[in-house]
Amino acid sequence: MSNNSFLERLEGVRLRFEEVEQLLTDPEVANDMQRYIKLNKEYRDLEPIIKTYKEYKNILSNISSAKNLLTTERDEEMRDMARMELDELEAQIEPLEEKVRLLLLPADPEDDKNAIMEIRAGTGGDEASIFAGDLFRMYSKFCEVKRWKLEVTHFNEGTAGGYKEIVFNVSGHGVYGILKYESGVHRVQRVPQTETQGRVHTSAATVAVLPEAEEFDVELKTDDIRKDTYCSSGPGGQSVNTTYSAIRLTHIPSGIVVTCQDQKSQLKNLDKAMAELRTRLYNLEYQKYIDEISSKRKTMVSTGDRSAKIRTYNYQQGRVTDHRINLTLYNLSAILDGDLQEILDKLQMAENTERLKASSLL
Repeated sequence: MSNNSFLERLEGVRLRFEEVEQLLTDPEVANDMQRYIKLNKEYRDLEPIIKTYKEYKNILSNISSAKNLLTTERDEEMRDMARMELDELEAQIEPLEEKVRLLLLPADPEDDKNAIMEIRAGTGGDEASIFAGDLFRMYSKFCEVKRWKLEVTHFNEGTAGGYKEIVFNVSGHGVYGILKYESGVHRVQRVPQTETQGRVHTSAATVAVLPEAEEFDVELKTDDIRKDTYCSSGPGGQSVNTTYSAIRLTHIPSGIVVTCQDQKSQLKNLDKAMAELRTRLYNLEYQKYIDEISSKRKTMVSTGDRSAKIRTYNYQQGRVTDHRINLTLYNLSAILDGDLQEILDKLQMAENTERLKASSLL
């Protein structure tokens, strides 16, 4: 992209930013909550672009002034100062242009949403359930570091520990945009606790990450939902197994079934189950979009195909390998304690590089 067309693109973004800013003060827009929310999000998305654009324009202006000084100034000391300033300013241009190009890439509209995560034990019997528990602990620790709220909605414990399956909500700023890279098959290579001869076994667990649907994303008809109640199981005090607080919802047209049992209150469990049902229905359509982009971007293959092996955790070597970007790190213990940021940053960087190559911004 030429410098002129690059600046024209940025100027167009500036004009749209000012238009959105004006619309947000319009009483008619304020009365339309759905439109107001969308415009407010667009304003927040455009704000960092405008901030960087102003910085970029300021540097271009200073470069022009320094060049002008070199052509008009006769004092050699002043000319030397102008040359030094010009070198410093020109060194800032390329990183700023790269930053602006990344900001100009259209964001996935789901990235700002909360997420519903599901971990299921795969091949490996009891060891797979134990590993699913290890993954849940890893994500719990990561959420603590990010100060995100994690709430379990449903679980089925493994016979030797861990979980056969566990479903939980994660809420916070930009949750889905960060955690979406975790969808896929996670594989573990280690000596199981039940292994008497010290042989290394390979087990797996599947992780699914879904953007949580908001109420206006999906219209649910009461007649399409069958509600069943039953007794909760697991931790929860004296009310467990005595009150019918657990909820099972069946969406008749699609056959989707969701359950929630973590609250003592049936109403609270119903609210959470409805939120998960909306999300799963929303994702039937969203998956079509994911399938389309996953064929183009290797970093997203996991969300397009949940049978894809994305990562291996090797205990003997203390090694974690992400197969999508051929990344190998030898800090297994730290990663299982929630230190996922480096992996996620590199995945995001790889995806942004692929997106830039596919765009007209280079």
